Amino acid sequence: MSRPTGTICSRQWLHLDLDSSLATTINDISKSIHMSNAEPKLRVLVRHESDSPKERSTCGWRHLLVSRQDKDKGVAAWAHAVDIDGAREHYHKRSTELYYVLEGEGTVTLDGVEHAVRKGSLVHIPPGVVHGAKGRVRVLVVGIPDIADDDLFFLEAKQSSAGKI
Repeated sequence: MSRPTGTICSRQWLHLDLDSSLATTINDISKSIHMSNAEPKLRVLVRHESDSPKERSTCGWRHLLVSRQDKDKGVAAWAHAVDIDGAREHYHKRSTELYYVLEGEGTVTLDGVEHAVRKGSLVHIPPGVVHGAKGRVRVLVVGIPDIADDDLFFLEAKQSSAGKI
């Protein structure tokens, strides 16, 4: 199989066992976003999970495979390997997220509706959708574009702003 070009999310580059259709989808999204932005030319990036920074997030512990530390490399999105251990419900106003389940089983809640997920499941979460997760699930999370700290909002804030005129 040939390696997708122009993307930071191919199976070979991230050393994760991704389904080829997911790699192609991420490749297409990354290309379209990158071509629509006047950002620095994308540089090739190879990073193993064990060499990436690890931090606690809203969803659990995550390895920052491609993230804010790579902003100067012109990346079009970020990718984190996340060990979800109970994700507090939240949403993003600008960014889309893709969750690809690498291991485990659980549920993802999207705007109040629970969906069962297991290894091989893909979840597309557009901007504005309140989401959270339960269970022990290892997920590749891709944020398009990079989800900045100022694009993380919690359910309580959405509910209180809905009551304002």
